[in-house]
Amino acid sequence: MSVSKDKVVSVSYELKVQNEIVDKAEAANPMQFIYGKGTLIQSFEDNIKDLKEGESFDFNIASDQAYGKVNQEYILKLPKTVFEREGEVADDLLVVGTRLPMVDQEGNQLNGLILDVKDDHVVMDFNHPLAGEDLHFTGKIEAVRDASAEELAHGHVHNPEHNHGEGYSGGNH
Repeated sequence: MSVSKDKVVSVSYELKVQNEIVDKAEAANPMQFIYGKGTLIQSFEDNIKDLKEGESFDFNIASDQAYGKVNQEYILKLPKTVFEREGEVADDLLVVGTRLPMVDQEGNQLNGLILDVKDDHVVMDFNHPLAGEDLHFTGKIEAVRDASAEELAHGHVHNPEHNHGEGYSGGNH
């Protein structure tokens, strides 16, 4: 069976950025997803289309086809009052290089990287961690099967080995 729409695909892989491994899934605990549901970057799905169980892959995805270029509009200066807990600024959280979960005004969950901390504000980068990076994937199609009606309705795989990966899937942001 080959990789195609509405198939559950299990892959082992290594993702490298500038020759450094930044994510991986081993054959013993592969990443599983329903092909064609938009849960992974489209270029990844395009590169594994029609591969069969047991086949290997090795491809590059340019940054503009992955998580996009770094967008300066996603680098924000936030007042320190945003980080108050019980009326006190949580200075212990405000460390350059720390990635913090945040919620925007519409209730969307975002992760931001602290770039700078000043007396009255914090500069955070809300770009995807791999924005601006070219990606190199190597791996293997471990298994392919038909998705169940329940899996298709829910849009994700249902089983004990289910793994959403390390967070580098999805759209641009």
